[in-house]
Amino acid sequence: MTAITDDLPAQLIRQEHDGWEALCRGEGGTHYHHAMTEDAVMVVDTGVIERGAVLAALEGSPWDSYELSEQRVVRLGDRAAILVYRVRAVRGDDVVDRRMSTTYVYQEGRWRTAAHQQTPVL
Repeated sequence: MTAITDDLPAQLIRQEHDGWEALCRGEGGTHYHHAMTEDAVMVVDTGVIERGAVLAALEGSPWDSYELSEQRVVRLGDRAAILVYRVRAVRGDDVVDRRMSTTYVYQEGRWRTAAHQQTPVL
């Protein structure tokens, strides 16, 4: 049975919301411990962050709110896809506006994050 279905965009957008909701609760590290592949990375302004450092950085320091927009899915075959979107997130006086992409692979019977990239909106 193929992992790519007509409801794939809805599935991946829901997973991204689940991650952001965990970040708002201060539980991002715990959430992504289960949601990321073992070799997952995050690409940020300062470089590439390995899985362990990503998990540590995402735990605690909850976001107050977030809003996703401009979502689209790029299918990369039967078991991989990229969700591209824009996020506006608020933590205290800090407002972040970024374009993001999350690369998902279908692994162990579910969609898991293999890579995540962030670019500031200028």
